[in-house]
Amino acid sequence: MDITQFITIIHELFSRELLEEFDDDYGFTNTSNTLIKTIGYSTNLSIEVIEQAKSAKVDLIITHHDAWDFIYGLKEECIKRIKEYNISHFWIHSPLDYIEFGTCTSLMNKIGIDNIIRFSEYRNFSLPGIGEFNEGEKFETLVETMRTELKEPVRAWKNHEKKVKKVGVLTGAGHSTDHIKFALDKGCDTYITGEASLYTIQYAQFADINLLVGSHTFTEIFGVESLVLKIQELYENISLIKLQEEHFELNHG
Repeated sequence: MDITQFITIIHELFSRELLEEFDDDYGFTNTSNTLIKTIGYSTNLSIEVIEQAKSAKVDLIITHHDAWDFIYGLKEECIKRIKEYNISHFWIHSPLDYIEFGTCTSLMNKIGIDNIIRFSEYRNFSLPGIGEFNEGEKFETLVETMRTELKEPVRAWKNHEKKVKKVGVLTGAGHSTDHIKFALDKGCDTYITGEASLYTIQYAQFADINLLVGSHTFTEIFGVESLVLKIQELYENISLIKLQEEHFELNHG
């Protein structure tokens, strides 16, 4: 697969409307390689990710996030290294959040939600995806499932005694009380996200909705994984490597 074919795949997988609406929220940071045999993927672009990609002889890194501008100097150093190592980098943020196979849907699938009622979408602000278990799930069981899938100490607040039935999910920074209210208005009894603030926790407690909070990085990695697997379905000879990131966001040690 070459870069031109890769671009064609992105336009086949994502609607024109979605790519046009968020035309500044995805793209290439660097295109050093024209031939792509090995794709490495992660949620974030970082020095550690790039060094792993170099060691694994990755041709293209795909991430959900570009290097953050407000981590001062990081983007410049990342660009310097991927150019030096002759590695291409493509990132895709909002389009991956709001596509049917994207970040929220992928997390819902991982935790065993039976019916996806609605996908996450953007209407002036991000709206959570919503899913439902066919049979009520014990809160403690859902917490353990999330901890197993994310491989991190997911934080959990049990705010009622009912079984978990209907769940709102907004991966990453879905910590606004507006997000929780939307889930409540849609009948959700549990809310899952990747960040939390004082207001998130207090509102969930006040509104009697369970709250589960993983990390920004690991609530979103499954969306990136879904994307690269779809690429591999089209080009079977492509090798995929998950580039490891640290579990420091929820590390209370």
